[in-house]
Amino acid sequence: MFFKRSALILVVVFSSLHMASAKESSPNMVVFLADDMGWGDSAVYGSELIVSPNIDKLASQGVRFTQAYSACGVCSPSRASILTGRTPYRNGVWAHLSGKGPAHLRSTEITYPKLLQQAGYQTCHVGKWHLNSKQMFNHPDYPQPGDHGYDYWMATHNNAEPSHKNPTNFVRNGKAVGEVNAFSAPFVAKEAVHWLKEIRDPAKPFVLSVWVHEPHLPIGTDQPFLEHYGDHRNAKYLGNITQLDYALGLVMDTLEAEDLAKNTLFIFTSDNGPEGRGGEMGGSTGGLSGRKRDDLEGGIRVPGIVRWPGHIKPGTVSDVPVIGSDIFTTVLTAAGVAIPTDRTIDGADMAPAFSGELIERKVPLFWRTHVSTPSSRVALRVGDWKLISNDTMDVFQLFNLVKDPKESKNLVDKMPEKFAELKQMMFETWAGIEAEGPSEWWLESKVKPKKGGKLSY
Repeated sequence: MFFKRSALILVVVFSSLHMASAKESSPNMVVFLADDMGWGDSAVYGSELIVSPNIDKLASQGVRFTQAYSACGVCSPSRASILTGRTPYRNGVWAHLSGKGPAHLRSTEITYPKLLQQAGYQTCHVGKWHLNSKQMFNHPDYPQPGDHGYDYWMATHNNAEPSHKNPTNFVRNGKAVGEVNAFSAPFVAKEAVHWLKEIRDPAKPFVLSVWVHEPHLPIGTDQPFLEHYGDHRNAKYLGNITQLDYALGLVMDTLEAEDLAKNTLFIFTSDNGPEGRGGEMGGSTGGLSGRKRDDLEGGIRVPGIVRWPGHIKPGTVSDVPVIGSDIFTTVLTAAGVAIPTDRTIDGADMAPAFSGELIERKVPLFWRTHVSTPSSRVALRVGDWKLISNDTMDVFQLFNLVKDPKESKNLVDKMPEKFAELKQMMFETWAGIEAEGPSEWWLESKVKPKKGGKLSY
């Protein structure tokens, strides 16, 4: 009897240890995405004005990237790349999705929430979506967040309307929410908190996407966040970042209170650079050239912070370039889920960069933005070097970003061998994307492929 009882105890002990090990080996995933937040729009990224204690705290607990990039200089393509790991013209969402067009993130694209859902994760999306045209959002004939792997979702098509104050256009799991007596980012964060505390199955790992609307126009900022900035002419915008920061803190505090933070891979970034050229809409690029829509640094270099206790040394600063499409590969690799092999995945696992090691990439960092300044619509980065071209890919600018992060000295004439090398890589990369991308959508649009890998806009 003693031996049977001892054997039973051992079985229970080993079973408990196995369950604990399995839980620890399946980290939770949180991606907190700001909207139009510039590289210089927080204290930890150099702002002397903005109050951002939670962004700063997150950086102190993980790694802050000095060269984090969005996958595009505009919203919808950048978001599609985060979910699919594929550059915009490859996954089909290459433009800002609005109006009546048929464009949407197709169900044939594989998203990381879908793959993790299939691996046993619970999944939730709250905030902005913008991966359908306006008339296709919450339309039964087109894929919605639930079709892309989210068990629970609350979203808007694009911006909070009429502004961040008392928005009226949220939809929760297919049903309109109605007017909200709140400001957008805190409201979105509280929905995430509600899901974390009241809805999710605590026995399962989870995926949580918190895609806030701030600081995208039209801005609405609650009074407590304005008080930090007195009569500053840009107080509404600056306070809007602090409002976003407060929402981030709500999510961070809940993870701590629920004892979830220690096993959560937490990523904070923005979908592209800042809107505006001054006044109340003036976000900061931190001195970089260009802004939203450009493939210059100010349009695509964004804040990027990752926290993963036990895997990332707190307070690390990494200069290794990473991009939004890397999120796909990074979270799947962290979860032990296989990367799809039936299609090109542009994003790489950014884990080596957590400690400052270089990332091995099968596909170079590449951007194509169809609404930017005509002279900066295509870009490629390899190592310290970045090549930019115009829309027809026949006028070029070459920069060494380590020596010249503001892109002030075009080295095309001074570095002919480097220019020729990167030019060839740019055309080869584009040819591969063009061959694989969903060409029927391009042909239906005003943007049509040309022979030789060029586009006419």
